[in-house]
Amino acid sequence: MNVVTLIGNLATDVELKELAEGKRVASFVLAVDRPSKDGGADFVRVSVWDRQADLCRQFLHKGDRAALDGRLRSRSWQAPDGTRRSAVEVVANRIQFLTAPGGAGGATPTPFEEAAVP
Repeated sequence: MNVVTLIGNLATDVELKELAEGKRVASFVLAVDRPSKDGGADFVRVSVWDRQADLCRQFLHKGDRAALDGRLRSRSWQAPDGTRRSAVEVVANRIQFLTAPGGAGGATPTPFEEAAVP
């Protein structure tokens, strides 16, 4: 079973791309704290599709806290310089915004919303 649940803060702003087929994909990096005495964080690339991509672009910003459910996806490609590249990312099915609008201190969670995942 390929299931991922993460809570963290956005390490980047949301980048929205429109694809040729009319689909939209948003991507960002989520910083997830490590539960160890050395602290630190893991930085996870996240992609979100269509309606949720629009909502993420509109309401999420660098530093905001979010929770998500999704699945891992690995991909590989050939870079322009000829080297082979690979990446692992989370494709989010549901995202919950945990930062109040305007970045106010208290969290005002929004309900999870199902996203159509390609």
